[in-house]
Amino acid sequence: MRPRDISRTPGPGRLAVLGAVLLACSPLVLAAPAGAAPAAPALTVEEQRLSGAVPQEILRRSGFDDVAPGFARALARTRGAAEAERLAAADGRRLWRRAVDRAQGRGPDAGELSRDDDRPLYWARLGMTRALREWRPAFPLPERRRAALETAVERASRGQDSIDLPAGGAVKRVLITGFDPFQLDSDIRRSNPSGAAALALDGTVIDTPAGPARVEAAVFPVRWADFADGTVERTLLPYFRPGPRQVDLFTTISQGRPGRFDVERTNGAWRGGYPDNARLSRTETVPVPPGVPTVTPQPQWTTTTLPYAAITAATTGPFPVHDNTSVTEIPAGGTQPVARPDGPTPGSTARAGGGGDYLSNEIAYRATLLRDAVGLKVPGGHLHTPVLNFGEGNTDPSTGQVSDPAFVHDRMAITAQIRSVLAVAVGATAGS
Repeated sequence: MRPRDISRTPGPGRLAVLGAVLLACSPLVLAAPAGAAPAAPALTVEEQRLSGAVPQEILRRSGFDDVAPGFARALARTRGAAEAERLAAADGRRLWRRAVDRAQGRGPDAGELSRDDDRPLYWARLGMTRALREWRPAFPLPERRRAALETAVERASRGQDSIDLPAGGAVKRVLITGFDPFQLDSDIRRSNPSGAAALALDGTVIDTPAGPARVEAAVFPVRWADFADGTVERTLLPYFRPGPRQVDLFTTISQGRPGRFDVERTNGAWRGGYPDNARLSRTETVPVPPGVPTVTPQPQWTTTTLPYAAITAATTGPFPVHDNTSVTEIPAGGTQPVARPDGPTPGSTARAGGGGDYLSNEIAYRATLLRDAVGLKVPGGHLHTPVLNFGEGNTDPSTGQVSDPAFVHDRMAITAQIRSVLAVAVGATAGS
């Protein structure tokens, strides 16, 4: 609806009428409560997708359709911002644990979707953040406090604040990360095998040639802004610093190329601008958040310390595993990007790491840059999984089903192979 045009200069009669209207309205303005809550913020792009038929079906068929309504009811009973923040963290943590338990076969088998499915967590989390955005509390809630509530939900429901690596030398400590589903505008049914693996492996113990290894996991959003704000460094730093719970091995994980795993040898300091889940683009050097350890000057490249030779030589599952050494650079003194199959040349400027120029490359760059900044001498890097596709006859998002046997089979096979890769990686670096 377009507003009326009031830019024309009114005549005396119109001025009198306008003045009378303003005087009549002014008591209503003055009568508004001084502490009234501001209008609820607009929904995010991701939250807007939640109303679609596919997200609602995923929530219903997994039994996670009760998460957001329950959270909204509990929010309505809170009596202050501090109480609401405690609730946001507790319910976020409860959602993470529920998703992990479901993926690992614990608890009731609610719904019809495969238990290993990562999508119920993603859509239920968005239901919680939408409930926060739509909530109109009876007490004053400044925008910064509402933002703190959202941060509490995000961190807790992603496992970022519940990493529990054991102390001592009896068990190796392994930290992995996954991602949310992405590219949802082209197919809103998408799952992310890295996120599914994070749920399936969180808190599990893997037998390796070096003895048992405890795996802890966290999941990250596919959003440029969160990375610039330091979500990766904030999550990883406590376990990269010296101490009894310092990691023995870490790997960031994301979905990569069709039909293959890749151990990415080199990571680049460049954001290529592909739109994220919020439909935002960023084309720039990877920004290092203030207040975290870093390397100065900021390097254009970081490298893996994962035992790529051992990983690629081992038989870990049905998919081949490649040692990917390719990058795209602007050579020293040059102006145009050049693809190089064997890594960067001295003095070059990054335009893509082995993992590309999107957030999978960026999380690898950030994690390995932080490793170098704090002097962490353990294996660490990035693992790309095969692309997860729907089965034959179920590829059209406008008519297809939200799941099928081939889709579930491949996602579970990818998770099983990640577990085997981790066992090989820990075994190959024993005593290092």
